[in-house]
Amino acid sequence: MSVATLRAMTLGDVDAVVAVEATAYEFPWTRGNFVDSLAAGYEAWVLEDAGALVGYYVAMVGVDEMHLLNVTVAPALQRRGLGRRLLDELDARCRTLALPIVWLEVRARNERAISVYLGRGFAPVGRRRGYYPAAQGREDAIVMNRRVPQEAGDVV
Repeated sequence: MSVATLRAMTLGDVDAVVAVEATAYEFPWTRGNFVDSLAAGYEAWVLEDAGALVGYYVAMVGVDEMHLLNVTVAPALQRRGLGRRLLDELDARCRTLALPIVWLEVRARNERAISVYLGRGFAPVGRRRGYYPAAQGREDAIVMNRRVPQEAGDVV
């Protein structure tokens, strides 16, 4: 794989983003979710490799915090450090915007994602009952947060 590049997401990226989203999730975000996120001015970044969109994240700026809403790497390209690259960019944006903490929700049964987040210093701080749609009703979310390293490479 060549060196992937990061850039801000645009409306022109939405179809490619939705295509990746559909391959990654049983209950994917809709095109409208991404369009609305861009219209609201959310932090939205894409990761491209050889001209193909391979991952992205969407996050919402709050008062003294960032809320990671969606981070996805194309399933065929997972486990290659691309998710870490996206999370590094999120850290950089938090430092630029002077936001000291990141929050997220993750499906309670998504052990792989939870493991990635724990490895990045996130800690579980709560549970949202019935937060996500599921094949049989609803699924709980684990709420996690972490302090943002103030310098690239810092460990918090």
